[in-house]
Amino acid sequence: MGYKVVVAGATGNVGREMLNILAERQFPVDEIAALASRKSIGTEVSFGEKTLKTKDLDTFDFTGWDIALFAIGSDATKEYAPRAANAGCVVIDNSSLYRYDPDVPLIVPEVNANAIEGFRKKNIVANPNCSTAQMVVALKPLHDRAKIKRVVVSTYQSVSGAGKEGIDELWDQTKGLYVPGQEHDPSKFTKQIAFNVIPHIDVFMDDGSTKEEWKMVAETKKIVDPSIKVTATCVRVPVFVGHSEAVNIEFEEHLDEDEAREILRTAPGVLVVDKREDGGYVTPVECVGDFATFISRIRQDSTIDNGLNIWVVSDNLRKGAALNAVQIAEVLGNRVLQKADA
Repeated sequence: MGYKVVVAGATGNVGREMLNILAERQFPVDEIAALASRKSIGTEVSFGEKTLKTKDLDTFDFTGWDIALFAIGSDATKEYAPRAANAGCVVIDNSSLYRYDPDVPLIVPEVNANAIEGFRKKNIVANPNCSTAQMVVALKPLHDRAKIKRVVVSTYQSVSGAGKEGIDELWDQTKGLYVPGQEHDPSKFTKQIAFNVIPHIDVFMDDGSTKEEWKMVAETKKIVDPSIKVTATCVRVPVFVGHSEAVNIEFEEHLDEDEAREILRTAPGVLVVDKREDGGYVTPVECVGDFATFISRIRQDSTIDNGLNIWVVSDNLRKGAALNAVQIAEVLGNRVLQKADA
């Protein structure tokens, strides 16, 4: 049995990736609609070997459609997600709008797939922040073995996390540093991103942290365990695609690095590449286009009793956004919608 699937925001980076992944993973689609804002109506997008023309999100009737993958930002989602949900179409939302709503499940399928049943309250499921998604995939199997007390994470986040404008700005600034007359001042980012790093993602909050850092704290607690203490520093780096994270973990009991390595080798969604030699680790360039969350540099932290350090890398447009949304759709189809139709 197939499903009638909608992708809203189909002309953006994440929307296009959603269409690619639906096709790559052979999601059972009977009918598919690609939606965009009025200014992009008629734009052609690819779905496997098919070419779709985008339809108008504003006038689209969601009645009779099963699943809608939203990649349109919080403002538009606030208007259109309830419309779709009320029409009986389950919304899987990539924005931050519903992530902290207690009546909306926040899902990373490798971590808390059982929470999917909570979608019934609003007919909406939330997709987590890109930096959170890859981290919790690494944390959950370790937490199951030796309960995590505290996480200290520093992120190295690619410009694609800021959308097409972020990618364009890095490209334009890099060219401008070499070609006279093509200098490009910051507009999407607060400072020059080419050949630079910026310790600032999203808006600043009263306590001095940024909203991106707060998201990692709140979402890890909601997805994995509310008792875990998390502190984050989120940094934008001049990488086009792929987020990296240096994660320090403190456990309630000792976990040997060798055992941790074996646990992670068998964990869902994880690939361990951890050789103590030149190049024996994964970098963002190597993870682009891959479904996995890669883990390297697994080692004991001798400065605390029960500490471990790991390096986590993933394609943020995939696991951090589009892939996770499609995986949620798979869970929804396998566990819920088929049951309802049976």
